[in-house]
Amino acid sequence: TNKLRWIGWTEEEAGRKQGPTNQSSSQTSIYLCSVNNSMGRGEYYKNKYGGGGRGRGRGGGGGGRGRGGSGGYGGRGGRGAAATQAGDGDPNAARPGGNNGGSYRDLIDLLHRIDGQSYPAYRDIESSSRGWSSASPPFSLFVGRAQADPFAKPTRCRVVVPASTAQFPAEAYSTKIRAIALSDYLNRALSAACVSLGADQAASGGGWSGAKGGDIQIACPGQNVLEQSAVVVDASGNIQVQFAINLPARGRSIQGDRAAQVFETLPRMIQQTLVFASLNGAKLQHHVMSVEDQEWLRNQLDPSGLVAFVPDGAVLPRTSGADDRPMSGNGVVKFASPESLRVSFTLPNSQKAIEGMGMRKGVTLIVGGGFHGKSTLLAALQVGVYNKAPLDGREYCVADAKSVKVRAEDGRAVSSVDISPFINNLPFGKQTTCFSTEDASGSTSQAANIVEALEVGATSLLIDEDTCATNFMIRDDKMMELVAKDKEPITPFIHKIRSLYEDHNVSSVLVIGGSGDYFDVADCVIMLDSYQCHDVTARAKQISSAAATSSGSSHVASSSHVASSSQPFGTIFSRCPVGDAYTPNNKVAVRAKGVISYGGIELEVGGLEQIVDINQTNAVSFALQRMSEAAPGKTLIQVLDEINAQVDREGLDALAPGHFHGGLARPRLFEIAGSANRLRKVGSMAQKK
Repeated sequence: TNKLRWIGWTEEEAGRKQGPTNQSSSQTSIYLCSVNNSMGRGEYYKNKYGGGGRGRGRGGGGGGRGRGGSGGYGGRGGRGAAATQAGDGDPNAARPGGNNGGSYRDLIDLLHRIDGQSYPAYRDIESSSRGWSSASPPFSLFVGRAQADPFAKPTRCRVVVPASTAQFPAEAYSTKIRAIALSDYLNRALSAACVSLGADQAASGGGWSGAKGGDIQIACPGQNVLEQSAVVVDASGNIQVQFAINLPARGRSIQGDRAAQVFETLPRMIQQTLVFASLNGAKLQHHVMSVEDQEWLRNQLDPSGLVAFVPDGAVLPRTSGADDRPMSGNGVVKFASPESLRVSFTLPNSQKAIEGMGMRKGVTLIVGGGFHGKSTLLAALQVGVYNKAPLDGREYCVADAKSVKVRAEDGRAVSSVDISPFINNLPFGKQTTCFSTEDASGSTSQAANIVEALEVGATSLLIDEDTCATNFMIRDDKMMELVAKDKEPITPFIHKIRSLYEDHNVSSVLVIGGSGDYFDVADCVIMLDSYQCHDVTARAKQISSAAATSSGSSHVASSSHVASSSQPFGTIFSRCPVGDAYTPNNKVAVRAKGVISYGGIELEVGGLEQIVDINQTNAVSFALQRMSEAAPGKTLIQVLDEINAQVDREGLDALAPGHFHGGLARPRLFEIAGSANRLRKVGSMAQKK
């Protein structure tokens, strides 16, 4: 570890900041700085602020109910009609009238003074732009619209730590991906410190009149390293932190003394986690460089003719379906590449040669018996579009950034999609070139999912037969003989998969366990046997050839392997979102990772399996609202590109300006588009004329 150093950072600085090296070997992605808990909280603040009284006397102030204390702090002043209407659509958005401020000592004194008052008095701490300024460590706290009562959504806050306080080396955030990685590291550290200090614990019990609230809520990252809004390091090295606080109360009376304790915890958390000198520099450097190396590796896939790479030694299985951490124990089988598929890269930061399995462009099948690891491998690929935190086990397991997992979704809404490449000649003459339904079948939903992914630029499709419509995937020779072609509206995917690659350069990776007909169209066949990976392409092709010879001599089929014959894919058309359909009338709430209540409509997005964090769903809900502003005639991809460009320029706060929203994580365009496509509202999309 002594050799680790930043590019452009002197070895002396690296050694000075690396911190202790005797770290625990347990698998965890949370990084903790050393916390001195020997001093009690009361002693800490007595030493810091002195033991003076609270000073409840009425001092100066500028209007309103302000109780100025030792002078200088003013009340909140009057609130006109414009002020009370501001923030409609988000009860936590800061209102223009709530813009007090002063020193951090003023804030603590104010909280003590309003102890026991009715809950609305918390509005006096609102400070949307002036801020409460701390001297030790130097930072500014901004408080958004105070919650209306103890049962309302928590009060959102923003802390800005200047670069002069944080003092992180410029090399740690010199590129976009390094800044994202550094922000992720600090978010993990801050969230862990919040837990270790007990600041995440809310009072509960005692019924309506009992104590409640008092907890600090900071978004905690999972195994994936995502661009997020909880902690953001900007290009100048300033750090912005956004979180929420449940302002404490007993019944509807303010617990000001307890609120003061909560806000007094913040400086400790900031000092311990957002100041470079307090952190383990070697761990921080490793985290940032690892993420950047993963991003670099993903960018090498396309020029190398690959759609995915899985490194030797990767731990692909997870603890459980509800726990995304790596499986541990003696029974874990680490990934090992077949020799025939082995490729290697040299990572630019670590200069380490990394070897593993390269999946080439084209059609790749993953086969094997049940419970032998097929779906586990595909699951690792579908999240391979994201970088991973160190010790996740899937670091450097990367996939084409434009790969999309598709599946069947019975009952989903479809709006103006041309599914004719797969489905035609529906009963009663229903057209499929501009297909809409509020209740899609398994086959029509899977056809729509594929066409919609292609419309917004997908270059790889990931498919698991366990979540597919069988009649969409394959129709064997016997069934074709029994049911005439003109009576079957579905053209199975097997007939389009080759032309999809050859005509549109879109690769496919499929988990297939029940149909050997796909051997005919595959470029590579990988078999999982007790979690060991084998290249069985030659054997699969041998079986396919033998079957073709047998089929050619049989009276059952007039030509060899009719079930897998290739057909032209067809044209992919663009659609335009109809802005009015995406106007939610200020009624938007994220119920779960897979459910958004949007304008009174339950929008189900659980079928978008590459949404890996509820904070991505939060961001999607705001992005959909931006689509209501789209100029008529703009295609879906044009609208999404504009949203994407604005987030690139301004960060995720561009989706929710003024909200102090710390619960956003960046979704890909494919997941925003997929959510827009699932809105159960007539006329939400129109085909481009």
